[in-house]
Amino acid sequence: MSKIIKLRKGLDIRLQGEAAKTIVDAPRAAEYAVSPLDFEGVTPKVLVKVGDKVEAGYPLFFDKKRPEILFTSPVSGTVAAVNRGEKRKVLSVVVAADEVTAYKQFASLDLAKASREQIVELLLESGLWTMFVQRPYGVVASPSDKPKAIFVSAFDSAPLATDYDFALASSQQSLQTGFDVLRRLTDGKVHLSYNAKGQKPQVEGVELHAFQGKHPAGNVGVQIHHIDPINKGEKVWTLNIQDVAILGNLFLTGKLDMTRVIAVAGSCVAEPKYYRVVAGASIDSILGGKLSNEHARVISGDVLTGRNVGKQGFLGVNANMISVIPEGDEYELLGWAMPRFKKFSVSRAYFSWLFPCRKYNLDTNLNGGERAFVMNDLYSDYLPMDVYPVHLIKACMANDLDKMENLGIYEVVEEDLALCEFVCPSKIEFQQILRNGINSIMKEEE
Repeated sequence: MSKIIKLRKGLDIRLQGEAAKTIVDAPRAAEYAVSPLDFEGVTPKVLVKVGDKVEAGYPLFFDKKRPEILFTSPVSGTVAAVNRGEKRKVLSVVVAADEVTAYKQFASLDLAKASREQIVELLLESGLWTMFVQRPYGVVASPSDKPKAIFVSAFDSAPLATDYDFALASSQQSLQTGFDVLRRLTDGKVHLSYNAKGQKPQVEGVELHAFQGKHPAGNVGVQIHHIDPINKGEKVWTLNIQDVAILGNLFLTGKLDMTRVIAVAGSCVAEPKYYRVVAGASIDSILGGKLSNEHARVISGDVLTGRNVGKQGFLGVNANMISVIPEGDEYELLGWAMPRFKKFSVSRAYFSWLFPCRKYNLDTNLNGGERAFVMNDLYSDYLPMDVYPVHLIKACMANDLDKMENLGIYEVVEEDLALCEFVCPSKIEFQQILRNGINSIMKEEE
C-alpha cells in the first residue's frame, strides 16, 4: 500500500454551484478555436488561411522557435478566422465545424515494437505533444529532451474542480495505453498521484502516491516537490490525466479525438453538471440558455488560475472545466463595517469564520486596490512547499536572477502561487509577477 503524504498547509475555498454527477453530451458547436495563449512560451506561425478545409488533426500553426511542434485542429471543417491582436499577434485560429467530423488517419504503432523516436514523431504530428508541460518553467516540453521522470495528478483540488474519478470512469483502456506510452518516453519513473480519500487508480506500470490535504494538494508542482524535487539542470514532464486518456486513444484508434468530460460549475449556472465536449468548443454552445445570472464572468478553467473568455469566447484546448461566477462590479456602501456573514475571509475579519462548512457565492470583486507589499508570513500557510513566496516574488519584481534561483523558482509555476494571490491583503498579482520572473530566467538561458 502506498504511503499517504499528508499536507497541512493550504486552503479549500468552498463555492456554491458544484457540478452534479451527471454527464450529458454538449450540442455540437458551430465553431472551434485553438489559441496559442493557452501555451506559455509559444511564438506561433500560422499554416492555414481563411477558407482552407481541414481535418481533425490537421496542423493550424507551429512554434517558430521549434517548428516541429504543431498545433492541430480538434475538428474538421473550414478555417473561419485567424484572429490577431496588437502587432499582428495571433490570438486564435477558428474553424467552422462540419456536421460530422472527418479525422486525419495517423500511423498505427505497436508499442511493444515501436522506438521512442517513432512515438515522439507521432505525438508531434498529431499535435498531442503540446500537452506535455516541462518543469521548470511550465512550457511545452522539448522533443529532444529526455526527462528524469513524468508526473501526472489524478485529482484536482481547486474550487469546483472536475472529479476525474467520475469523468474517466469509462476510459480505463485509454488510460492504461496512455501510461504505457509515457513509460516509453523516459528512463525514469512515471509517477501518478491520487486523492487518498478517493479511488486508487487501477493502472499498471506507474508509481502511485496518495495525497491528503487541502488545495493545492492536487497541483502537480506540489506533488513533485514532495516526491522528487527538481534541482537546477533537471527536467521533468507533467501531463493532465484527461490528456493521458486522449493520448492513449490516439494509439488505439489512430485518430485525434479531442473529446473530454468537463465540469460546468459555479453559482451562475442554472444546473451545474458534467458535459462531454470537444476541446476548443465555443462557450455559447455549452452555456447558451443555461445561466441563472447573465451578469457573470465565464472562466475557461478554475476560478484561481483560469482565463476570462466571456460568453462569446472558446473553451481552452487544455481546459477541464468552465467556471461561472458573478461579476464583482457592484459595490456596497461601508461594506468594510458590515458583519458580512455571507462573505468569505481567511482571517477573522468577517463573522463567516464561525461557519467553516458553509459554501459561498463569491464574485470577482477584489475588495480594494493594489497597495504596498508588506512582508509577513501569511503566504507560507497556503503553500505546502519549502519555498518562501514573499521573498521569491520580491526577487522577481526586482529581476534578481540569482535570488530567484536560490529561492526556488525552478520548482513553481503560476498555479502553485494562486492561493497566495487569493489571500494577499496587498492585492499583488503573484501569478503574473512569477511568470515575468520565469520568462527572465528563460531569456537569460537562451
